[in-house]
Amino acid sequence: MSDDPLPPSSPTPASGRPTVRTAAVIPAAGRGVRLGPGVPKALRALGGTPMLVHAVRAMADSRAVSLVVVVAPPDGAAEVKSLLDANAVPERTDVLVVPGGETRQESVKLGLDALPPGYDIVLVHDAARPLVPVDTVDAVIEAVRDGAPAVVPALPLADTVKQVEPAAAPGAPEPVVSTPDRSLLRAVQTPQGFDRVTLVRAHETVTDDVTDDASMVEQLGLTVVTVPGHEEAFKVTRPLDLVLAEAVLARRRLNDGF
Repeated sequence: MSDDPLPPSSPTPASGRPTVRTAAVIPAAGRGVRLGPGVPKALRALGGTPMLVHAVRAMADSRAVSLVVVVAPPDGAAEVKSLLDANAVPERTDVLVVPGGETRQESVKLGLDALPPGYDIVLVHDAARPLVPVDTVDAVIEAVRDGAPAVVPALPLADTVKQVEPAAAPGAPEPVVSTPDRSLLRAVQTPQGFDRVTLVRAHETVTDDVTDDASMVEQLGLTVVTVPGHEEAFKVTRPLDLVLAEAVLARRRLNDGF
């Protein structure tokens, strides 16, 4: 694949729409302590293959994604690069590995800084969501192409949610403050998609510690929209999640030859 960026104004033969190149940034510098001691969470095996490899392949499965930037632990970039070199990724997709920072926010910013010119849409994807279907990835990209500055895949909540006051002491009962209307709430997943200029501005402007990049765009006063998420795009955080992910992967291999 050529390193020369395709001019954003080049029309696609089929639609005549301008070609908009898409890159994905995968922050994978965290340790994943909730899965227990050992290797970083992103390098835990899922079906015999590290979760990070599954996450990179999930982005590369979208024909719209031509570059994946993996943000590795600060002292583990060489190890991650060797790992990705040893596992097949579609040839149409370039993979770049850069060292990350101390926080997720710092790591995403370092991934953004490593993007070459010519990419107008940026996806930010959790390495711990290894099984997101390609249809979800494509839906996020399409919504950004249609003009949304920020897009998140989301699911309705199945459980009733309570707002509580912090416990007076660890393990003490928490007083319930209110019960939000569940129909207005969504559980947000990744990849989150952005107009590149908007995401760069958010990272240059917002200094608060945030849990996702979309909330940074919200702080700019811009509208974030949702597209339907998918149940299989869940985050592998605890040991039980890993068991569920293994089951999903086994079913895919059985039914779809995945």
